[in-house]
Amino acid sequence: MKVQSLSIPEKNPLPKVEIEDGEHVVGEFVGDGNGPTVLVIGSIHGNEPSGLLAMRRIAPELRKLEQQMKGRVFLIAGNTRALQAGVRYIDADLNRHWTPEIVDLNKPDSSIRTNRVEDIEQRELLRIFERVFITARDEVYALDLHSTSAESAPFAMIGDTLRNREFSRKFPATILLGIEEQLNSTILEYINNLGAVTLGFEAGEHGDKTAVENQEALIWLSIFNAGCLSKEQVDVEKHVTTLRNAMGDPRIIEIRHRHAITQADDFRMEPGYENFQPVRKGEVVAHDRNGEVKVKETGLMLMPLYQKLGDDGFFLGREISPFWLWLSKVVRKMGIPSIVHWLPGVTRDPFNAESLVVNTNIASIFPLQIFHLLGFRKRLWKSGRLVVSRRKHDTRSPFRNSDDQVTRRN
Repeated sequence: MKVQSLSIPEKNPLPKVEIEDGEHVVGEFVGDGNGPTVLVIGSIHGNEPSGLLAMRRIAPELRKLEQQMKGRVFLIAGNTRALQAGVRYIDADLNRHWTPEIVDLNKPDSSIRTNRVEDIEQRELLRIFERVFITARDEVYALDLHSTSAESAPFAMIGDTLRNREFSRKFPATILLGIEEQLNSTILEYINNLGAVTLGFEAGEHGDKTAVENQEALIWLSIFNAGCLSKEQVDVEKHVTTLRNAMGDPRIIEIRHRHAITQADDFRMEPGYENFQPVRKGEVVAHDRNGEVKVKETGLMLMPLYQKLGDDGFFLGREISPFWLWLSKVVRKMGIPSIVHWLPGVTRDPFNAESLVVNTNIASIFPLQIFHLLGFRKRLWKSGRLVVSRRKHDTRSPFRNSDDQVTRRN
């Protein structure tokens, strides 16, 4: 494919991006290979170039520090072909492409090959991930860098494991909790289930130069917080100030609702909505082919869609107290999630050790928030029963204190 240029006409336009098909590796930096690994993925959506631009900006500086590094850093571009075209994706959303079935189809040893662009991209990324994870000797931290179609203060997103929470609290960031309840088959969900500590980051509006600056600050702080570089090597105060100025006071926001859409819905967001803007139950925030779209409960508007491609119209959230995170940590450290199947109407899922089957007719006295406290956030209805699941590797890393490479990958 011929190299093309990407230029997004915004109020603070980003520089043009040029990239070749499959040019995923922005940089690999290995100091002490027995140290932690930081895996940074940027621009998994092709209309979000700020992640790639930020990685390219810091790569020369990391090269100078490589020999002093206690660990490894990998900077990886996501959807290279969509980046060339300047679109979110070409054949399928690469950030909804990580189901077990699709991953098996695109693994390096698979005999099946398709011509879908995002299948090709995934095959290339899987080869890189396999090499990164099979050689990990200590904790692995993975970042997924994004931007939004609406003007927005930056924020971070985590899957609900205690290891993810612990890492995310090291940043001066507003944290969105429970996003995995609403989204399926994201790249971070796949990597989280491999055992890595994961953090998603929305840096601001797609074409704004400040999004690149925010991404850059987050990457440097991640490398520092992972323990790969010291304060003498990273200007921690500068990068903390950058994120604090962009984010304001850190908050914890729980995702409560996702308004899913398809292209056939003809979804049109009402103009003027921003991230974290308060909305009231019944407020008309969009229109589609059926008429008015009203919010289902009072809360905070999150990620309103102001672009052509996408299957998330908007999200609703609410702020939660740090007390509930503390209580959740206590009960999970006590091992209560392993005995919650003793509750009336709750049984273990025979096909998944991390899932519970809930008979809501019997267990209706247990509100869903109880399962949230215990880390069970993913919901799926099967034959009239509610199946709730939690993330693997909640409190323990599979990459530490083991020389068995196979064990690390499972």
